[in-house]
Amino acid sequence: MLRPILRGFLFLVCGYLLVPGGMLVAQEVPRFQVELEVGPVWQGRNNVQIPNEAPATRFSLKDLAGQGPWPTGRLYLTWNLNQRHSLRVLLAPLTIEETGTVDEPVSFAGAEFDPGSPVQGTYQFNSWRVGYRYRFLERQDLDLRVGFTAKIRDAKVALAQGETASKDTNVGFVPLLHFSGDWQMAEGAHLLLDFDGLAGGPGRAFDVGLKVGFDLGDHWRIGGGYRTLEGGADVETAYNFAWLHYGVVSLTFFQ
Repeated sequence: MLRPILRGFLFLVCGYLLVPGGMLVAQEVPRFQVELEVGPVWQGRNNVQIPNEAPATRFSLKDLAGQGPWPTGRLYLTWNLNQRHSLRVLLAPLTIEETGTVDEPVSFAGAEFDPGSPVQGTYQFNSWRVGYRYRFLERQDLDLRVGFTAKIRDAKVALAQGETASKDTNVGFVPLLHFSGDWQMAEGAHLLLDFDGLAGGPGRAFDVGLKVGFDLGDHWRIGGGYRTLEGGADVETAYNFAWLHYGVVSLTFFQ
């Protein structure tokens, strides 16, 4: 899913760049930008084993909690220092909490959970990010930016069954690469791509959004589209890989 999204956007960009007479005049960028993105999220995959060795059980939080959907949201705050350089903050809380059952005994974080009786499962994956972006292509109808993002991952997986409860929490730093594009397909209509991601070592993280936006005057834009968040870690203390799918609508204010 991730590769077709990126490949399709890059195909459109390359096609645009090959068109003779492309406009070289850059669009003016606003000083500040605030974007609220909301919508439902579904679990495509969410596998957990803590610790990452026997006798701990590898089980599916998707099977326990269900596919969803659940409501979610995120907030972007962007400060354009000038035409080329910008800073961006992302606040993206996410908590999924449901009660289900397991099909077999589960050993998780030092506790044992039995099949047949209700188990409350909690999956928390809050993401707090600060990023720098450089606008390397400036055209009237196309903006492209690259940069890097410093992400703080605030994660928790917890199970509870009657008097038995256990959890695993993790707060850590994750460096990500950034790429984003804004292609003005027609007057007031935009195709928007946003990518934070990196893979290597014992884990990976990819956050990709593709939206269509429509300007409402000089200071507002509405949009909608699809976002996917995929990744996890395979280390000695924990195994957790999740793939989440979002349907999103957004409202952006420019100043």
